[in-house]
Amino acid sequence: MFVKGIMKPAHKSFVAKSEDKLSGILNVMNEHDIEGMPVLRGNTFIGMISKSIIYRAYFKMEREKKEFLNETTAGDIAEYEDYFIHDEEVFERTLPSFKGFPVLAVVDENRNFQGLVTRFDVIEQFESAFGARKKGVRIAFTSEESSGRIERLGNIIKSYHENVISLATFDETDKLARRIVMKIESKDNIDQFTKKLEKSGFRILSVKEV
Repeated sequence: MFVKGIMKPAHKSFVAKSEDKLSGILNVMNEHDIEGMPVLRGNTFIGMISKSIIYRAYFKMEREKKEFLNETTAGDIAEYEDYFIHDEEVFERTLPSFKGFPVLAVVDENRNFQGLVTRFDVIEQFESAFGARKKGVRIAFTSEESSGRIERLGNIIKSYHENVISLATFDETDKLARRIVMKIESKDNIDQFTKKLEKSGFRILSVKEV
């Protein structure tokens, strides 16, 4: 899945224009309970602004509070000009990109603002990938890194007519092994299924109904 498939489009995103005064921006943040937003010059992304950025700028400028908020613009203090992701990136790349902000700007190749990805959106996608919203049996096991192992697993799943809710693999510390977490629908053949996995060379780590 690409970022553009999970992002909130520009017309549904809270943004600050570079010429917007900080007093108005803070009002929007407080009204909608948000901590930060992208700053745009026209439709071009130029950085991020947040409550903490505003507070830091206030103490650095040493101006009277009302004057500071009413005369300083978002463009004057915007930071993190590289805090964006391209709309053609895969969504997995978004999670490591968050740097303390709950939102991440999405841009095209010309840095034109396309929308937002929120941390909540990304977590939802990972929950979906792990089948967190469906009840089933979670089986964690390891497999040696060898050709045909996933095909063998698929054949076992097919022979037992298991309905797979989710399947994910992870690198083990041992480079010759791979950890696999699979969630399947709960049936009365789980014991036979897991024993077959073990006989086929998969080492069962845990079996838990979730």
